[in-house]
Amino acid sequence: MAAASAPTPPSTAEIAEAAEPLPSKLENSEADCPRKTRPGLKRLALTFTVLFSFLLGLPFLLKSVEIYRSPLPFREIDDLSAAVESIPLQFPCKFRAVFVGTGGSSFDANELSVKIEHQMRKIAAKDSTSCGACSYNSSVSVVVENGADCFRSDNDFNWKCGALSELNRYEDSREYNDELFDEYLHSLVDKSDGRGNGGNVYTMIVVRREGQKDVSAVVGKYRHGWIVGRLSEEEAVKKVATVFVKVFVNGGKEEGPISGEFMPVGADGKIVLSFNLLNADPHDWIYDWEFQEIDDNLLAPILKYLKPLADISVESQVLYHTPKSSFSYWDEKLGGYIFTTKDLPFFVNSNEWHLDTSVAAGGRSKILHLVVYVPSATECPLQLQLPNGKISKSNGFISPMWGSVVVWNHAACLNGSKMETRVRHMISSEDMRKIFEVFIGQLRQLFGLKSKGIFRDASGTIRLLTSESGFTEWELDVLSRQHTCFNLLQCTTTLGSLSRLVQSLPRMIIKEEIGEQVRYSIEAAKLALSNVSAGIYDASAVSSRRARSFAEDAFYHPSMMSVSYYSFEHCFAVYSPFFLPVALHVLLAALREWKRYKQESRKFKAWKAKKD
Repeated sequence: MAAASAPTPPSTAEIAEAAEPLPSKLENSEADCPRKTRPGLKRLALTFTVLFSFLLGLPFLLKSVEIYRSPLPFREIDDLSAAVESIPLQFPCKFRAVFVGTGGSSFDANELSVKIEHQMRKIAAKDSTSCGACSYNSSVSVVVENGADCFRSDNDFNWKCGALSELNRYEDSREYNDELFDEYLHSLVDKSDGRGNGGNVYTMIVVRREGQKDVSAVVGKYRHGWIVGRLSEEEAVKKVATVFVKVFVNGGKEEGPISGEFMPVGADGKIVLSFNLLNADPHDWIYDWEFQEIDDNLLAPILKYLKPLADISVESQVLYHTPKSSFSYWDEKLGGYIFTTKDLPFFVNSNEWHLDTSVAAGGRSKILHLVVYVPSATECPLQLQLPNGKISKSNGFISPMWGSVVVWNHAACLNGSKMETRVRHMISSEDMRKIFEVFIGQLRQLFGLKSKGIFRDASGTIRLLTSESGFTEWELDVLSRQHTCFNLLQCTTTLGSLSRLVQSLPRMIIKEEIGEQVRYSIEAAKLALSNVSAGIYDASAVSSRRARSFAEDAFYHPSMMSVSYYSFEHCFAVYSPFFLPVALHVLLAALREWKRYKQESRKFKAWKAKKD
């Protein structure tokens, strides 16, 4: 008899298949089960209360991560940039020519005015129109004085006829020289000047002398010049136009106006003149100076005249053990140790010359180093040989944007006499005056002006008188115009860059201080443009300097640079791990609870309808 086989246990798949219909049956039975009571709102209210609390907290979250942005005048920045960069900025200038002693020549004032204007435009067309030059659209005033007769052009600037009636008597006096004649003309011209309305008046006086073959042309230290000699009408027109364009407008620079990047003024409108007295080897001799006396007597007048261009401060120091880096050799014929212009790039010893000790060295102020180098006994006298083989009279050189150096050979060095080694010697007042005369010439070169008082071109040689302050009035006008133009261009460039940066980064913090600096910059720039239109050169230079300084302060504000790339994606990435998971679960729970409540409500309504 066969044994009864044991029942086979069901597999896992069979159990799963048998268990599958159960949930559907439960769901169907649960869905079909009628509801005899109205569903409650407690669960729904609790769930939506949690959801609304999250929604109410959302504004506080957005407020906590809000970026404050001071409103910037983007439209005004664009308008200012268009006004400055569209056409070269040109200043209104007034030109006046006075012809004296024309004799029997038929010089017509209006005709001469037209000819001089045409010649000026012709000369200016050869050079590229530079920013900061004078506008040649204005006419030239001409006055012709011939004895008792006086003829004026239609656009005369209130010239008083007969003002030069004593000119011949003054020229014939024994005390005549160019400096005294310049002062004499200054006392006459200023009485009839129309300055202050539409620009300064630049005057050229042409004195015709039949008995004088040579023609001499001189430009004074104010805003006038004179030409004396026998010259025709055509020659006089060319000479006057040349002085107007190449001297009074361009500053007497053959190479054209100074390039903007070589302006020796810092971005904040400040210059630090750092005077340094270097004793190469104190074992040989030690020299010192009375710098306070130098500052009061020599530097104060110069800084006063340059005040519209920059805020200038002065500091000084005396250093020891400061040898130069270049080599020099003994020249028996010249009687001294020689270093040439090829050695100048290696003269400054940056390892031993610790010149950058100013508190302004870390800022945006420009530091100009003015160095007096006292050579040691092993290389004294030390002389600079020029490329033509001659010895430099100033015995110094400049380095653009850095400063200048003057090599001073004291009397004991030149005479070969011995000195006490451990005694501090003071540089005499006479030697200091000579040294600072060289410094003034070098400072003029650093500002882009000529160091010599001679201007040469195809029309001849023109003598340029120098001023005791180092800068003549017409030279200060040239510098004011050029610095105004450069500052306004830099201001609009900086504001334009700031505007594009702010608009490209919506999450950048813009503090109220930055907005105020931008508004102050725009106001100062508009004031500078207004002063340019009125021909007020010094005021336009001051306003443009302030405009550039405010623009630079706004662009380099520390609070803005630290978060320049703080984007919305960064904010989302920081806060989403904290709030997104919880917010998602709350939202899903609210939806599930709302769906359940609607379903229970339908069941209750269906039961109630069936009952009725």
